[in-house]
Amino acid sequence: MFGRSGQLMAQEEKLEVKKKKNEMVFGIPRETAFQENRVALAPEAVMVLVHNGHKVLVETKAGENAYFSDAEYSEAGAEIVHSAEEVFKAQIIVKISPLVLSEIQYLRPGQVIFSALTLPLQNEQYFKALMHKKVSAVAFELIRDRANSFPLVRSMSEIAGNTSILIAAEYLSNPGFGKGRMFGGFSGITPTEVLIIGAGTVGENAARAAMGLGAMVKVFDSSIYRLRRLQNFLNTRIFTSIIQPKVLLKSLKTADVVIGALHSAVGRTPIIVTEEMVAQMKFGSVIVDVSIDQGGCIETSHITNHVEPVFSLHGVTHYCVPNIASRVPHTASYAISNFFGPVLLAIADQGGFESMIFHDLGVRQGVYMFNGILTNQYIGESFGIPCQDIDLLMAAF
Repeated sequence: MFGRSGQLMAQEEKLEVKKKKNEMVFGIPRETAFQENRVALAPEAVMVLVHNGHKVLVETKAGENAYFSDAEYSEAGAEIVHSAEEVFKAQIIVKISPLVLSEIQYLRPGQVIFSALTLPLQNEQYFKALMHKKVSAVAFELIRDRANSFPLVRSMSEIAGNTSILIAAEYLSNPGFGKGRMFGGFSGITPTEVLIIGAGTVGENAARAAMGLGAMVKVFDSSIYRLRRLQNFLNTRIFTSIIQPKVLLKSLKTADVVIGALHSAVGRTPIIVTEEMVAQMKFGSVIVDVSIDQGGCIETSHITNHVEPVFSLHGVTHYCVPNIASRVPHTASYAISNFFGPVLLAIADQGGFESMIFHDLGVRQGVYMFNGILTNQYIGESFGIPCQDIDLLMAAF
């Protein structure tokens, strides 16, 4: 009787004991790259990190170009420091542009760097300097999400696509460049004709923005799959075509705006529009070559900057500024911050960077340096540097 009643007595529940959260120190340095106006974390993300028991070091004026003041960061709980050297004492550094050699000198073994890689601008010295410091480095543009897409690249591409149409509208109406024409259309007026080369994320968002303003849109791409997918995403019928020189030239002759939105997985973007084609475009039309980040898909394009963003050739206005997202740094900074806030919290919650990337395949795919060991095969082959597979290193961990 007693034995049976004992079996019915409430027993203690055995629950897994989670690792204690690590109290982390995160650093946000001021960007030094030319015309890089974005910042990696907005004050709201800093507040969440601080409220979770972490420390955030922000270099003074780090958010100034993105219209976030030191006071906002201070009120969010960040500690404002007055030199890059102090910021680089943090365990994890989060910044937009890649580190320069003067910043790498501040690093210590075991630190983690989140930043863009911008591989075409790098050299062997950059990677060897990171290897010498025995740090881990994660590239924004290589991080994937659960859908196996690149979330940060996609966010910046969405911004670039939308912004490219607003830029085109600005210069189309400018009396000195676009001869005072309104973008879009209304009753009794022929609508603006927009030609988009590329049906990826930039092209899709450019098409949405242009259609929203009443323009007539034509999209060219080398992939029928991407064109079909674009039609489905837009949920409406628009003019689409495989890139055929004769068909493309015919549309270029009547276009008011051309958006270069091609992306190349490796290397330079192929040139689709020749100088001869540009010479046959309408006087006062506008080209926005978003592909200029990879060399441009229009032969007459050459890199400009935010101070002098346009030039005219054959009577056509060219806007060829790389990093269009930096033109709207406040919005772009929020997009980046919305991604990295949860990632940084996850690092602390899971007991550190190594534990986090062990469980998160998407972030692990962005790691190109792990404790001073190069882990990206493409980089290793490009610069002749030995590399190891990150999965094998994590298995050893």
